[in-house]
Amino acid sequence: MNAARASTRHHRTRQDMEKKTARLTILIDPDKKRAFEDLCAAQDLTPSQVVRQLIREYLKQHGVEYASKPRIGEKARGEK
Repeated sequence: MNAARASTRHHRTRQDMEKKTARLTILIDPDKKRAFEDLCAAQDLTPSQVVRQLIREYLKQHGVEYASKPRIGEKARGEK
């Protein structure tokens, strides 16, 4: 790793940390997966974008707050 990259590695802000992603692995029927991927492609969206939106809506529906929730007027990452 070069020196410039190493020196900035430890100086990340909270905002930078909220932009990090975590992996969510699910098991799904192969036919449903294929249909979901086809529908996403037809809508010019990635499956990840759709799943993130579904999760945001589910959290909102149940009144759950979270640290990286966008402020009013801001779009969440990946949202068009």
